[in-house]
Formats: sequence, C-alpha cells, structure tokens
Amino acid sequence: MVGTKCTVFTDHKSLQHILDQKELNMMQRRWLELLSDYNCKIRYHPGKANVVADALSRKEREPPLRVRALVMTIGLDLPRQILYAQNEARKPENIKEEDVGGMLVENSKDPEKVRKEKLEPRTDGTLCL
Repeated sequence: MVGTKCTVFTDHKSLQHILDQKELNMMQRRWLELLSDYNCKIRYHPGKANVVADALSRKEREPPLRVRALVMTIGLDLPRQILYAQNEARKPENIKEEDVGGMLVENSKDPEKVRKEKLEPRTDGTLCL
C-alpha cells in the first residue's frame, strides 16, 4: 500500500482536517507520522450512513453454534506413524531445515550442533520441546 493512492473513510469529522492543522498535539503528530508513508485522502463519512463498518463492529445477535460431540477415528498405525515422523525430524539434516527461530540449532556458526537443553528426551526415544 505504500505509495498507492487510497481513500480513508472516517466518522471522525475533524480527522479529515488533520493534514491542514498548524498545531498538533503529540498523539496527532504520531498519527500524522504514521500516515505520512501513505498517499491517502481522508474523507468524512457519517457513522449512521456507514452501515458496512457498523455491521462489522456489532456483536452477533444469534449465538454461535456449539459443538456438543466430536468423533474422531484413529487408525491403529497412527502411533507408529507419529514415532516415525518424530525420528525423521530428529535427523541432523532435517533439524537444520526445520529450525524455528533458532530453537533447535545452538547458533548459526555451527548448524550441526543441536540445542540439547531445550529438547527433553522421552522414554520412547523422542525429543520434545
């Protein structure tokens, strides 16, 4: 959106004149600084006439449906598949590729060194974060 012309509609009438004001308080200055990156025009649109925004800001009149029961069928080989996937994920070549925000690899200088203190071994041989 930076550099693209756009129009901002607001129900705050004085906001459309913020760009023309000579004296601004700190909050207005921060808003002006934020808006300065964008090529936008601010237009007043009365709140009562703005039915789209009004509808989006209102609570639902009907309560959402509640789940009363959940049925899930698990295959007999699911635990084996999970264990296989966990063992594959523990391999060094996969740890390097799946490192999430530096949680698994100690540092970027030595990607072979796996962080052991964040991984807890379980009795079945898998590691958990």
